[in-house]
Amino acid sequence: MKNSYYKIGGIFFGLMLTAISTNTKAQTRTISGTVTASNKPLSGVSISQEGSDQVTTTGENGTYTLQVSAENPILLFRHPDYAEERITATNQTVVNISLEQKVKGIEEVILNAGYYKVKDKERTGSIAKVSAKDIENQPVTNVLSALQGRMPGVNITQNSSVPGGGFDVQIRGRNSLRSYATTGYDGNKPLYIIDGVPLPQVNDFNTGISSNIIPYSETNPLNSINPEDIESLEVLKDADATAIYGSKGANGVILITTKKGKKEKTEVNLRTSYGLGEMTNLPKMMNLQEYTAMRKIAFANDGVAVPSNAYDINGVWNSTKTTDWQKYFVGNTAEFSDVQLGVSGGSGSTQFSITGGHNEETTVFPGSYRYTRNNLGVSLNHSSEDRKFQIAFNGTAALQNNILPPTDFNLVYASLAPNAPDLYTSNNMINWENNTFTNPMGPATQTYMVRTKSLNANITSSYIIGGGFSVNLNSGYSTYNSYDQKIFPKTTYNPSSNIGSSNSSIRKGQKMNQSWILEPQLNYEKKWTKHQFSALLGASLQEQKSDNLVILGRNFPSDDMLTNIAAAASVTIPSAYESLYRYQAVYARFNYGLNKRYFLNLTGRRDGSSRFGSERRYANFGAVGAAWLFSEENMFKGQSWLSFGKFRTSYGVAGNDQIGDYQYYDTYQSTGGSYGGYSGLAPQRLYNKNFGWELTRKFEAALELGLFKQRLNLTVGYYHNISSNQLVGIPMPATVGFSSIQANLDATVRNRGLEVSLQSVNIQGDNWKWTTGLNFTLPENKLMEFPNLDKSTYASRFEIGKSTSLVKLYQYTGIDPITGLYTFYDANQDGIINTADRVVSKEIKEYWYGGLQNSVQYKNWSLDVLLQFISQSQYNIYSMYGNIGYMANMPAVFTDYWTPDNPNAQFQKPSAGYSTAAATASSLFNNSDATVSDMFTVRVKNATLSYTIPSAENGRLRAKVFFSGQNLFVFSNYKDGNPEFTLAGYSSPLRVLSFGFSLTY
Repeated sequence: MKNSYYKIGGIFFGLMLTAISTNTKAQTRTISGTVTASNKPLSGVSISQEGSDQVTTTGENGTYTLQVSAENPILLFRHPDYAEERITATNQTVVNISLEQKVKGIEEVILNAGYYKVKDKERTGSIAKVSAKDIENQPVTNVLSALQGRMPGVNITQNSSVPGGGFDVQIRGRNSLRSYATTGYDGNKPLYIIDGVPLPQVNDFNTGISSNIIPYSETNPLNSINPEDIESLEVLKDADATAIYGSKGANGVILITTKKGKKEKTEVNLRTSYGLGEMTNLPKMMNLQEYTAMRKIAFANDGVAVPSNAYDINGVWNSTKTTDWQKYFVGNTAEFSDVQLGVSGGSGSTQFSITGGHNEETTVFPGSYRYTRNNLGVSLNHSSEDRKFQIAFNGTAALQNNILPPTDFNLVYASLAPNAPDLYTSNNMINWENNTFTNPMGPATQTYMVRTKSLNANITSSYIIGGGFSVNLNSGYSTYNSYDQKIFPKTTYNPSSNIGSSNSSIRKGQKMNQSWILEPQLNYEKKWTKHQFSALLGASLQEQKSDNLVILGRNFPSDDMLTNIAAAASVTIPSAYESLYRYQAVYARFNYGLNKRYFLNLTGRRDGSSRFGSERRYANFGAVGAAWLFSEENMFKGQSWLSFGKFRTSYGVAGNDQIGDYQYYDTYQSTGGSYGGYSGLAPQRLYNKNFGWELTRKFEAALELGLFKQRLNLTVGYYHNISSNQLVGIPMPATVGFSSIQANLDATVRNRGLEVSLQSVNIQGDNWKWTTGLNFTLPENKLMEFPNLDKSTYASRFEIGKSTSLVKLYQYTGIDPITGLYTFYDANQDGIINTADRVVSKEIKEYWYGGLQNSVQYKNWSLDVLLQFISQSQYNIYSMYGNIGYMANMPAVFTDYWTPDNPNAQFQKPSAGYSTAAATASSLFNNSDATVSDMFTVRVKNATLSYTIPSAENGRLRAKVFFSGQNLFVFSNYKDGNPEFTLAGYSSPLRVLSFGFSLTY
């Protein structure tokens, strides 16, 4: 037996020597050469042998040396700005090549459509793509900030300047009647998918702790994703692209693909940047003299002597001291810092990428408020030698910590008189100025803090069976856990009130979300003669669990123990909520192409959701899309001016299930109190077994042209979407005991519009390159049907034929020349101005919007400038300020108030609060059509200047420095503030200037 082992070992050893000897002979060959472009050496070209791990890069003189192993190796020459070349080296030892710089044709672009990929030239749907190059080096923590103004049909508004806040994202308008204004819940959010895993909706449960600092307490799931980890972002808009996502696709789909390892030498990349931010376009405030005059006139108008509590003008406070409170509270400088480190590389069968980063951001508010994010990204791809089996893992994780004031200080500074006392005493204590001053820094000690832990991971595998068949399996897991708290210390109150720690409290919120998804898929592809055919059949299983809790602790022995809720004498649970959401679907796609010019795409999906009643739990969705590449027709092939021409159209149905869980059940809620030692239950909603899906029927037609060798590319598209089966509360008679029942209302919303996209290559030379991109959207949103609207509680919110973002207001008719007060139209002529007279409908909407991007390259220099423009109807500054004459400062525009000497003034006469008529008129004015204006704005959204430092000959170290600015300038006919906001009064996005560099080795 022992001799047998020796024989086997000898044979094995001999085979190994033979293999090594053979392999050594195959690797003895070296190929060298020079790569040029326009007769000049070209550096940074990657040269590799197909099927081998050997990779090299040209130096400054364009030379390279590469070891090859095959007898007739195929060399691949790659450079991001030049067309890829493949050369078969037979017996050559020197291979010189010249690369041709050309415009990347549309036929070379591959788009991610979610469950499949498609060539841009062959797609039948509407898909907009933004690559990593478009968004790199920008001083943003959420990629949505970098997308503003870059895509037609996609309108993005940042809610405030506060880090960690949310965004309002509209893809071709608002389909649902559910919004924060109407139902307290936004049913128009798009579906976010990262590497095949849908992100959970993180705002279904609201702890109610952050509403004063973050508008609507709205955050965004993409806050946890590092923009530098993103390889590309696709937005699916029409039915052909979104119907395969069924009930989740009505509001559009945003697909994010993270960066993967590449088949190149191992690289280490370091990127770091530092920036400074400030608020811009702030309104000019009244100075001390203007303010004092206003206050004194206010008392005189009311016929009241200056009282003892008018400390600002009766001599108690210093009448000559003045402080710029606007500058103090929102005029500070925010700091931005970012460090990212990554390692990537791979061989012929395995590639990897590992990235990690740390990001910090402060606020423009006074105090040590800070947002930090630590992120990790891992990607691993492997394929078998025969390329039949592939498996990949992608994961991103983030830890976020955000410390903020309890209230946006942009809502605070105007409440102070210019001569208000110092906020702190000489010994750094909160100054209450002998009980004459309501100091805002008292409530400011109610610090808000939120910690977020998120993980998004997926494993995808595929196997080519043969005969055109392949199978793949996508599995994903996602968690999003948020822990927020707000403390209410005794320092909130004036010490003279004798409120101690027994009245101190802490409110803690916990939102824990976890979900998994499993999607098996069978694919088939076949090409023969003039035909190409592909099909897929798949299933989707998804589950999401949410566990939400709010805890309130009161009566602490000391404020030093305030963050330890166990020290509270009283601990209650105001809110606790658990939910389970289950979802299943079967989907299919059929695609047929004829002669590479006629394409037909069919998609279908059957969905089942636990969010709907037993009679409407399942629904079918689908779409048909077609495209005609008329540039391939013989009559157009000879036209030198036409490089590409396509007409495409689509029609289909998508759904929307953004309603929350258990809405169709007859649910009960704890009363939270105690009666006889027992807590009670109160009915919350009525059962509705017919509670079903919202439906959106989408139509689109588009023309795509590539002219003059694709140096000019134009896309013009028209879309027409009809949304029905609106999920809203239908009003009920009071005798039922419920004000409404959740049901499908037979209301119809129409969104239609025109989208234009234009890209041009203006200059294409050896040293110079200049490209321009323009996009333009002309949207229209209308409520077409709403049964018995005039008799419902929604009559004040909606109007047939108008936008769903509508407000009913009083009609302002000017200032009474005798009383000096605002006047309004009495619609029903009853002599009283009340809610029945709110008959003016003002639409808060976009008339049109777009963006213009110019990119200029000269040798190693690159300049990119993006302009964003919008024409809209929006609330103006008059809606944010009340009566003129109170002990609170106001913008200088309000100095144009009525006096006998100024009868043609813009605003009514001041009042100190003693005139009921003046207070009523001021309140009506805040709810009148005078508070809504048409605004046209052009914003220099981003400008980036970068320089690539020449590397040494044959050197592996590459370096780049860049300067970048975000929200640089705003040009608008609205002069009283920044017109970008979703809720009036909150701080607007900051102007940020940053500097950074990147090193790659």
